[in-house]
Amino acid sequence: MTSTLDLTEKTVDVWDGEIKLRVKVAGQGPGLVYLHPAAGLAWDPFLDRLAQDFTIYAPEFPGTSPADPYAVHKIDDLWQVVLIYEEAIRKLEIGTPVLIGQSFGGMLAAELAAAYPDRFSRLVLLDPIGLWRDEHPVANWIAAPPAALPELLFADPGGEAAKAMLTPPEDPEDAIAVGAGLVWALGCTGKFVWPIPDKGLERRLHRISVPTQIVWGEHDKLVPAVYADEFAARITGSKVAIVPGAGHIPQVEATDATFALVNGFLH
Repeated sequence: MTSTLDLTEKTVDVWDGEIKLRVKVAGQGPGLVYLHPAAGLAWDPFLDRLAQDFTIYAPEFPGTSPADPYAVHKIDDLWQVVLIYEEAIRKLEIGTPVLIGQSFGGMLAAELAAAYPDRFSRLVLLDPIGLWRDEHPVANWIAAPPAALPELLFADPGGEAAKAMLTPPEDPEDAIAVGAGLVWALGCTGKFVWPIPDKGLERRLHRISVPTQIVWGEHDKLVPAVYADEFAARITGSKVAIVPGAGHIPQVEATDATFALVNGFLH
């Protein structure tokens, strides 16, 4: 995790004190909660740029924090995850923040906004998972071999964005630690998704009442772009924005274009 900003960390006791949720904080301005994808929190230039106008609160999903890898064992199902995150956001005392989620975090953001329609001011979903259509299957990123991840996540698997994110450290021990951390994070988040990443979200999306932007990479191979319209059809008044030349992680592969779309929506 790298940043041009000074990152601080807050620890929030949740779930009757059983979990200490670690939240990275940076920036200035109104509150913005960012929910990371399945592989864990990576603070990137997209968040740095948002932090120029917002105070970013980025929770680490239970179990993905290196200091507390077994916290995930204290959670049984997705509804408990939603309750834990709502409790944490409430205890942070940040009013009605903007909520942004990417991939797995996008699904969780949608669940939160559906369960608590008055908790957030705006919602941005970046290539969220959570829906399933047999004719457009979502790729199983957990079972995919490491060598397949660049092709699955990026429109240009040989590009600089893919290399920067997926090239392991040169030091062998560091490389092992990074690889083990990735596998563990995928397991922690995957516990609440697979065998099929459809837990009935489509029946709850109609409850979302805040202004919503759905941002999708044009060449997403993990979650086909047709799902953008699936989400939009179920969230009243939502808008779809397609990022040209980007895959599943548009804020990394096409940072300028994605930031321009999101920043325009938030202002």
